[in-house]
Parts: sequence; structure tokens; C-alpha cells
Amino acid sequence: MWSNFFVQQDEDGRIGVAGAGQGGGLGGVKGGRRRIHKMSDSQEGKIKLAFFVAIIGVTLTVLGMGTEFWVELAQPKNFSGNQTCQMAHYGLWKGCIRTLWVADIDPERTSCGPAELPGESNCTYFKFFTSGENAVIFKKTTNKKLNLAAAILALLSLTMMVMGSICIAMSLSKGVPFFLKPASFCFILSGVLVLISVLIFHQSVLALLSSDHSIPLHHELSWSVACVGSAGAILIFGGCLFIILSLPFSPWQKCLPQKNSAT
Repeated sequence: MWSNFFVQQDEDGRIGVAGAGQGGGLGGVKGGRRRIHKMSDSQEGKIKLAFFVAIIGVTLTVLGMGTEFWVELAQPKNFSGNQTCQMAHYGLWKGCIRTLWVADIDPERTSCGPAELPGESNCTYFKFFTSGENAVIFKKTTNKKLNLAAAILALLSLTMMVMGSICIAMSLSKGVPFFLKPASFCFILSGVLVLISVLIFHQSVLALLSSDHSIPLHHELSWSVACVGSAGAILIFGGCLFIILSLPFSPWQKCLPQKNSAT
């Protein structure tokens, strides 16, 4: 019967199991040793730097997704024939109709806007996610399916960012690079989903404009789209950095037990 079994861990990360008999000698069975890959200080610093790059992409994504400045739709500034004109801007969740003074608009600009000018604003959340109704903007009807698809992909990308951040946090806390490859997959996929969401949103804008031609509108993608598009590229770049950092390690490779000489 074996007794007094214990686990020995050396400073270099090797772990072995040995049993001590009643006479103080080694037991009949000698445990093998497996080497655990530990990150050095320089490797941990590189991972933190890559994680900082990914966090920039996450921040830009959250900032862009929370705004309603994805696209601006502007009537001709003299369309109504009075001293005011109307324009609209919306994002994934909410749309706004703004009434601006024509005198405040650049004389060289033919359309109403930009949205940063002072004026009255009426903002409402879309009913895509509650009653399933399409929104009507200047007699033009949105495409509910495209808008929902863009919003769902954006939310999925946020989920993948959270999962990637958890993997990096676990890798840094444990001091092992095991979770780098799952994290790289999460961040690259989140960046791809963000870019696809932007493309689908642009298609929804084109579908909105083609739904009715009674009111001419000038449209342009706003700063939130540039913010989210840049975030997608940064996330993909950050995920590639994690792949590069994980190459020197083989977390799934099992080291063979070392042979111990008989005593």
C-alpha cells in the first residue's frame, strides 16, 4: 500500500509524482514528469500590447454601435420653399429627423445639413425589435430584414469580443499561452462580423432609397460607419497578432515523460 504521496513542482515548471515508502526510499513506481509551458516577461508584455490593440477595436465598435450617425439623408435645402429644411440620420437602433435653418447651411451646399448644425431634432427608436414594423423616413420605407441582420451581426461581434477578452484574461492570469489561439479566433471573427454588418447596413440604406422616388434625397455614410469599419480592421489585426504570439508554443502538445535512471 502506498502512502505519503505528494506532487513535486520544480522552479522550471516540471511536475512529478513520487511516493515515499516506510523505509524512506522511493516507491516501486516512479512518476513521469510533464513540462508546463510558462510565459516569460517579454512574452507577457507582447500579449498585453496585442490585447491593448484589440481593446482599441472593441472601444471603437461600442462607440460606433451606440450612435445614430451611421448615415445621413438630406433633402435639397430649398425643397420646402421656406427658411427651413429637413434631414435625417440613423444607426442600428434609432433614427432622428432634424429641422435646420437654411441660413445656417453653407451656400455652396445644395442639400440640407450637416447634422451638427443647430436645429430641432425628433429621435425615435426603431420598432424592428418590438412590433416588427418598418420605419418610414421621408415617405421611404426601410427594409426590416436587412436592418435586423445588420443589428444581429453587430451584437454577435460584441459577444465574440467578450469571449476573446475572457480568453486573454485567463491566459495572463494563468501565465500560459493556451488561450491565445481561441482568443485570436474570437477577435478575428468579431472583426469580420463588424465589417459584414457595415456592408449589410449599406445595402439597407440603398433599399430604403429605392423604395420611393417622390422625394429626392442626398445620402452619405457618416462618421460612425468609419469608426466601426476601422474597429473591424483593428480587431482582425489584433487577432492576427495573437496567432503570431501563439506560434512558439504548443499548448496541446504533450511532452513525453523523462526517463529516470534506476537507483
